[in-house]
Amino acid sequence: MSQYGEIIQNGLWKNNPAMVQVLGLCPLLAVTSTVVNSLGLGVATTLVLIITNVTISLIRNFVRPEIRMPVFVMVIAVAVTIAQLIIEAYFYELYLIIGLFIALITTNCVIMARAEAFASKNNVGKAFLDGLFMGLGSTLVLVTLGAMRELIGYGTLFRQFNLLFGDAAASMKIIVFHDYPGFLLAILPPGAFIGLGLLIAVKNIIDARRAAAQTLVAPQTAS
Repeated sequence: MSQYGEIIQNGLWKNNPAMVQVLGLCPLLAVTSTVVNSLGLGVATTLVLIITNVTISLIRNFVRPEIRMPVFVMVIAVAVTIAQLIIEAYFYELYLIIGLFIALITTNCVIMARAEAFASKNNVGKAFLDGLFMGLGSTLVLVTLGAMRELIGYGTLFRQFNLLFGDAAASMKIIVFHDYPGFLLAILPPGAFIGLGLLIAVKNIIDARRAAAQTLVAPQTAS
């Protein structure tokens, strides 16, 4: 597999920030009560990852090791401010819901981890790809968890989609369970813990089955 293919696979599956690195859980657990909230935070995180990775890759040869961490934090803070202003300007109602957690991206361990472990050691192309697919991998987990919690908590999918896609998207709401009283635990942080645990368990089962299948195939290939 090429280096670029490895970067994509790491971001989406093998080294997924939420399910493998288990980083940035504060906003993940707080915001993922609905699909639209999860998608909004995921897009913001992806944008910050891309801006941060590319910027740090560009300046990596000019920053002395003694001051690299403060410089990285400053770059991340600028990227978060850009993402926050964009969402506040164009998606104000959504911003009122998730705005606090966008600001907290500055302290998100995922952003700093990618800046330190990858962007500061690789060229712009690889840094961009890493930021994009780490962000997409995180967004995939956020949206999946948001869909689970919304479905169980409210009995719907895509509620308040108009906050992200305009008034025309209000009709996208799907009522899965009619006359559903709701399940409070699902939309509270403990529900997010349980949902994330289930997703991690499913991933581990899939990885274990793949590893077992490869173990069985290897002797046959050798013979």
